[in-house]
Amino acid sequence: MRRLAGWVRDDSGTSAVEFAILTPVFLLLLTGMLAYGVYFGAAHSLQQLAADAARTAIAGLDESERNALVGDFLAANADSYALIDADRLSVTIGDKPGDPDHYRVVLEYDAGDLPIWDLYPPLPLPSQQIIYSSTIRRGRI
Repeated sequence: MRRLAGWVRDDSGTSAVEFAILTPVFLLLLTGMLAYGVYFGAAHSLQQLAADAARTAIAGLDESERNALVGDFLAANADSYALIDADRLSVTIGDKPGDPDHYRVVLEYDAGDLPIWDLYPPLPLPSQQIIYSSTIRRGRI
């Protein structure tokens, strides 16, 4: 009985037990920060690409010229934005429906190639589709 009482008071293995309990929570937090950091980086790049493409459209005189300018800008620059692969990008451009004074660029990105989806299975992740749009008001003389 005396041995059992000594074993109960022995706290030399408590660090290992605490580590075993807290490791899954720590890994969830660490991989969550990493995964969401990459995801938010891709979302920010897509948002900036949409805004830059919409600003490019300001130089066009009519809708067809604006569409050509935006298409050329996206073809030339989409791969230069961080975490964006131009092959996985869907583009909808043109005058905003119902409001011809505004021009809209809608970008939809399939983020399935980002290295976060199989990072840690219990981690709740957002949608693999990232959609951003940018609208500008057409200038007039």
